Amino acid sequence: MKLKKTTELPTHIHFIGIGGIGMSALAMILAKKGYSISGSDQKKNLTLKKLAENKVHTFPTQAESNIDEILKVHGKNILVVRSSAIHRDNSELSKARKYNLTIKHRSEILAFLIEQKRSIIVSGSHGKTTTSTYITTLFSYANKNPTAIIGGIIPLYKKNYNFGNSEFLIAEADESDGSLVNFNPNIGLITNLELEHVDHYLDLEDLIKTMKQFAQKCECLITNFDCENLRDNIQSSKLFSIKKINNIDFALIPKESNGYEIIAEYYEKEKFIDVIKIPVPGIHNLSNTVAAIAACRVAGILFKDIKEGIKNLKLPSRRFEFKGLWQNRLIVEDYAHHPSEIDAAISIASTIIKTKHKLSKILPRRLVTIFQPHRYSRTQKFQKEFAKSLSQSDLVIITPIYSAGEDKVEDINNKNIGDELKKIKPNLEIYTPDNNQDVIKIIKKHTLEKDLILIMGAGDINLICENLFLELLNNKLISNNIAA
Repeated sequence: MKLKKTTELPTHIHFIGIGGIGMSALAMILAKKGYSISGSDQKKNLTLKKLAENKVHTFPTQAESNIDEILKVHGKNILVVRSSAIHRDNSELSKARKYNLTIKHRSEILAFLIEQKRSIIVSGSHGKTTTSTYITTLFSYANKNPTAIIGGIIPLYKKNYNFGNSEFLIAEADESDGSLVNFNPNIGLITNLELEHVDHYLDLEDLIKTMKQFAQKCECLITNFDCENLRDNIQSSKLFSIKKINNIDFALIPKESNGYEIIAEYYEKEKFIDVIKIPVPGIHNLSNTVAAIAACRVAGILFKDIKEGIKNLKLPSRRFEFKGLWQNRLIVEDYAHHPSEIDAAISIASTIIKTKHKLSKILPRRLVTIFQPHRYSRTQKFQKEFAKSLSQSDLVIITPIYSAGEDKVEDINNKNIGDELKKIKPNLEIYTPDNNQDVIKIIKKHTLEKDLILIMGAGDINLICENLFLELLNNKLISNNIAA
């Protein structure tokens, strides 16, 4: 049963796995709205510290006793929130069921918040976090202070949410578990569509079926004309493109790219409007930019305000994020965990090397990629595609698979990708270490000065390499405004 606008949530809400990027944003918004919030998470991170600063009590374990403690203080009129990452046999979840407490999926809480505001909801296989971050940024610079619930850190706010005082709410619609069908957006936006989340979807047709359900629930739907799967399967209200002007509502056609910014011509309904300088690299980010512009224009934001806001666009954290220099090597981190995302990240890195633009004290000469496969199911499905994408590098390190809670699949590991890579490029320098500790040793032994080291993955690869880059504090980038 969905929570409607007229429904009020219980005064106390408990989040199982509150430290997650999506769960913590919801928890913070509800705390700001005056609800009593608690949560549990076994991992220690900065997010939990921020929650504590906002009077959110967090338990360091997910034990049954947590529920008993909450009941003693708040009684049975509480709401327990879980995400798809929380397994059915989770101790807290089992105890909540035993007591017949109200349990909701995180998507139902987001749906409740969506009902309270004029909403812009972003979905798609890739670019959701970046596009929703851009929309939030453009709204903010247009003095429309939105509520935002984002799956990454918004550079403008340095957090994954904003508790705004305007009528607008901007959020991501996660298609990974199909829960986005719970939403009824005023404005829906789909960035692109290709097979992903193979742990949930049988095939592309299965994913398309879910996305059609989401599309039908949007009052106004904006889609990417350049994506064939969207063009052929989803009926939309407005179209955007970076390739075509004719019969397109919002077009942003690239004219110049140098690895750190793109200059493009902007058109509305085939009419030339202006030349725009986008201060972020990558042709895929140009598509995310015009998607954000489209959403803002449909919502009524003036173009002059949008153009001013574009000057301040920055990528969210872990989206081609320049970390700095380590022993004369340029370190970049990216969330890429699908072949298309790896292609996009490597394309930016290759452009930087080719154009020889001085982003830091060095001009990178080689591309070193460090890739952490995410989930056994995804690795099994895309190992050949991963190899093809990684083959564009000069040196490749493939770490052990980050399971993301999946059970281990026998004979599926990082060496499978390495074997496929050798077939494509036999002379490529490839390393497939058995453990994450060896990754550090390989970096120190086999990378060279003036390498661009691109670290990719949606798991904990950033933490694995953290101790290597402590020296970054004393090695700032020359152009800090390019990324982050």
